Amino acid sequence: AMDGYAVVSADTVGASARSPVRLRVVGDLPAGRVPAGAVRPGTAVRIMTGAPVPDGADAVVMVEDTTTAADEVSIRREARPGENVRDAGEDIRAGDLLLTPGTYLRPAHVGICAVAGRPDVLVYGVPTVAVVSTGDEVVDPGEPLLPGKIRNSNLYTLVAQVTEAGARVHSACHVPDEPEALRRALAAAAAADVVVTSGGVSVGDYDLVKEILAEEGQVEFWKVAMKPGKPMAFGRLRGKPMFGLPGNPVSSMVTFEVAVRPALRKMMGHLRLLRPEVSATLLAPLRHKPGRREFVRAVTTFGGGGCETRATGDQGSGILTSMLRANSLIIVPEEAADVPASETVTVALLE
Repeated sequence: AMDGYAVVSADTVGASARSPVRLRVVGDLPAGRVPAGAVRPGTAVRIMTGAPVPDGADAVVMVEDTTTAADEVSIRREARPGENVRDAGEDIRAGDLLLTPGTYLRPAHVGICAVAGRPDVLVYGVPTVAVVSTGDEVVDPGEPLLPGKIRNSNLYTLVAQVTEAGARVHSACHVPDEPEALRRALAAAAAADVVVTSGGVSVGDYDLVKEILAEEGQVEFWKVAMKPGKPMAFGRLRGKPMFGLPGNPVSSMVTFEVAVRPALRKMMGHLRLLRPEVSATLLAPLRHKPGRREFVRAVTTFGGGGCETRATGDQGSGILTSMLRANSLIIVPEEAADVPASETVTVALLE
């Protein structure tokens, strides 16, 4: 484990700077070489970090504690048995289980595969996701904001959410409320592993996404007892899973968190699909009408008083700043009525 001299530790007993022990150097062993012979009492082998310790030696004296002259080395400090020697198998022993199914491969995992001599391991692929936003009323951030128009935030937040979930963005586009344009866009999107749309899944005359999904594939479900995000749809488009998310910015983000992100993580082989959940004390009351599970944007803190949480403010489905300020979602069960302050609630941590 050190540059120095492989020795028999018993030879170094009593060694000091004033009274060094002199040993005959019988070899030089760089890393990657195999020892030519054993170290016998009264001898030493010069050794580099990473080289195998020769038979007979039971310690390595650091080069800083030695002085060399010709074929002799002076040892200025006693060496303990095993000092600066790494035992065979101290990192990995035969039969050790190194990785289990569902392990997310971080750099150390990749390194341990290399150490174990496994250049190839079976992994889950990273799914590709096509993101399609819809609506005549939205314009991109760089375009003039004319009367009647709003900024297209959904396309950008969804692309960011896909990336944050660990999936790969296949394509991202915006399509106006025009049936043929939407059909073409969805046909192209079906080249990805997963299709995610925003808008066009409610009950308006221009909500076309669900209609086209029904024509070109099949709708598995439409409308979910959750708030925000009730009009979410799910189906199969040319055999690919398609999530039709609502058009309101917060509804789009929350339904992605609740439905799309876990599905993507499942496709990637993760064992933990959902965000971590904790119990927290509610600092301010929440109004809630029974019937739908509500995901309240919240700020959750950990301190001397334990885990505490409060809503970020206005919870309207168009108030994107409620997500901007949030680091968590308070999960209010569908059967619950108003929740008083000081009640213990379940919180999903976003950060």
